[in-house]
Amino acid sequence: MNGSALRSSWLVCASAVVGLVAAAVAPARAETYPARTVTIITPFAAGSQTDAAARLIGQYLQEELGQPFVIENKAGAGGLIAANTVARAKPDGYTLLLTTNSTHSAIALFKSVPYDPIKDFSPIARIGDFHSFVAVNVNVPIASMAELVAYAKTNPGKLSYGVGNSTGQIVGETLKKRTGIDVVRVSYRSNPTAMADLIAGHIQVMIPDFTTGLPQLRAQKVRALAVLTKERNRLLPDVPTLDETVMPNFDTLAWSGMFAPANTPPEVVNALANAVRKVLETPEIRARFTGPASM
Repeated sequence: MNGSALRSSWLVCASAVVGLVAAAVAPARAETYPARTVTIITPFAAGSQTDAAARLIGQYLQEELGQPFVIENKAGAGGLIAANTVARAKPDGYTLLLTTNSTHSAIALFKSVPYDPIKDFSPIARIGDFHSFVAVNVNVPIASMAELVAYAKTNPGKLSYGVGNSTGQIVGETLKKRTGIDVVRVSYRSNPTAMADLIAGHIQVMIPDFTTGLPQLRAQKVRALAVLTKERNRLLPDVPTLDETVMPNFDTLAWSGMFAPANTPPEVVNALANAVRKVLETPEIRARFTGPASM
């Protein structure tokens, strides 16, 4: 075979190899998201309000997108562990964060936060609102916010309150500052653990979310003193607000949302956002995540 024929043969073979490689790569590039299991990381323990929301949303997303959505709990450090895990994950849409304001208000509560709550995440969707209330152990002689403040002033340092998320910490510390009471803060990895200690009497006060607190309230294992929003909640119509009692003009409501790592492809973010939007329109989800009594 002469040189010219050899070169022609080599070019034909090379072209064939390139074609085969391109054919093999093309499907991967055109792969429809999601093509495998998606992990949703939550910053609180199993049984928490955020965990319950993640499992419910994940179930519907699995049905909507046709791939498994598994929930992974990374509790601790006020949500920093979970948020940092997602912030450092590969930005391909297969590691997501379903969180609350806890992880994104951390810069106001901690001296050192290992991620940037804005730059390190691609927002996907707001999920809904999380309502909470001030609760006390049923054995303490306190039946109102006024009585709580009076008791704490008479017994400085003898009451303790449990904190399982940033909302509890912010409300508790604001209450201390606004009323001048001395109450000891006890930190927990999540609200369910704090609630267990509240019922047992190891702590006397906490600010549970509705998912954690309402079952215990209905079972008469805790007593509700006030809700955090400026308007009363229709699930607790007889429970006053902090604004009505000892903290005029106080009004706060926790939010929940889903995030991906920064630089996740826009088409992946859009696919997730559209799916979440459809999920939030289902009757069961709407009932739990919208309105004055959501979650």
